[in-house]
Amino acid sequence: MSKMRQDALFDPLAASDASIVSLAHDYAAGHRIPMHFHDLDQLVCAARGVMTVRSAEGAWVVPTHRAVWIPKGTPHTISMSGTVAMRTLYFKPRLAASLPRQCCVVNVPALLRELILHACGVGPLGRKVGWQRHLVDVILDQLHRIQIAPLQLPALKDPRALRVADALLADPADRRPLAEICRTSGASRRTIERLYLVETGMSFGKWRQQLRLMEAMRLLAEGSKVTHAALEAGYSTSSAFIAAFRKVLGATPGQYFIEVPKS
Repeated sequence: MSKMRQDALFDPLAASDASIVSLAHDYAAGHRIPMHFHDLDQLVCAARGVMTVRSAEGAWVVPTHRAVWIPKGTPHTISMSGTVAMRTLYFKPRLAASLPRQCCVVNVPALLRELILHACGVGPLGRKVGWQRHLVDVILDQLHRIQIAPLQLPALKDPRALRVADALLADPADRRPLAEICRTSGASRRTIERLYLVETGMSFGKWRQQLRLMEAMRLLAEGSKVTHAALEAGYSTSSAFIAAFRKVLGATPGQYFIEVPKS
């Protein structure tokens, strides 16, 4: 058993024969749910606000219209940026077998979003009652169709690469070239670039861009203006941030962070 698993709290749900159990809870800005894990798979949806989920494998930013899939037994924390309306569905193991066995952010189409909100309003869903069985089947059908969103920041394990990551996590706006950052990492620029590619599947440049995007999204959720969020996250201009945001999320920050109905 990993050290993180030993330190994490087991968060049990009420004993139930239900296929899907739901939870609806609103959190204040800055709230952090400490390290914990469940014995059920879970889909955590941001009906409003932005969440950051962290595990040993990395970090995932979960804005409105997105959700994070967390397989059972995965120790994780959840931090809130801005006021967050969290809506969660818990699934019996192997019920949503088509989804990955590691954390990922997924897009939440309008129909799935309404199904999540409805399920949170009606309580546990089982197979014995006809309408509940049909609702479970429709939810599972929608889950089979969802697409993974590129909103992950993979974690590093090699101490040299980790020192570089820690420096940038402490100051995402740091614009020093990699060669300069490497002077205190104990490795050359070429070695660090190789380690990032091997351990994260991303080039160092891509990882750094992802960090900046995720930091800017958190700042926007906390109420920052676009220009302030862009500069604080390390973008040279607000237009560069807007272009990066649009590429990943399909809309400008102004279009994306419009007020959504309270749930």
